[in-house]
Amino acid sequence: MGKKKVNAIELIQKIEKLARQRVTEGPVVELNDFRQVKQKLNPPVILVIEDDETMQSAISRIFTAEGFEVRMASDGTQLTGVLEEVTPDLILMDIGLPWINGFELAEMIKSHREMKKIPIIFVSGQASEADVTRAYQIGADDFIKKPFEIDQIKESVLKHLKK
Repeated sequence: MGKKKVNAIELIQKIEKLARQRVTEGPVVELNDFRQVKQKLNPPVILVIEDDETMQSAISRIFTAEGFEVRMASDGTQLTGVLEEVTPDLILMDIGLPWINGFELAEMIKSHREMKKIPIIFVSGQASEADVTRAYQIGADDFIKKPFEIDQIKESVLKHLKK
């Protein structure tokens, strides 16, 4: 979790160059194999903004096992520290957070020039029709009601990372 943001672009470019050279020399590496190596070198970062430690742990275990880097923030103040270290590829966020609620945080993120395209998936027990509607109006990409099925949250994350 103390891993700093690493710029692996140069390494990936070298690997791509060497792979192109070897295409004519021998067997070709399958594209899916290359993508798997690329993901291991630079895994997608999922930021979980959740104040419940049990839920943090569960979500972290689910996505760490899938090869993602998972970062945690319990509230808006912890979020600033995480954002100084890494830019997430996707955000999973609860609504009921202390100090600044999830709706307010999502509005700030979606109005930020560099972060507005990051997919946000609300994962919340607060799931009235009004809450779901407001989440989508703010710009949420999905809304998952707690308790959730593991396959449901995995499917949503994978779908929105591919966009």
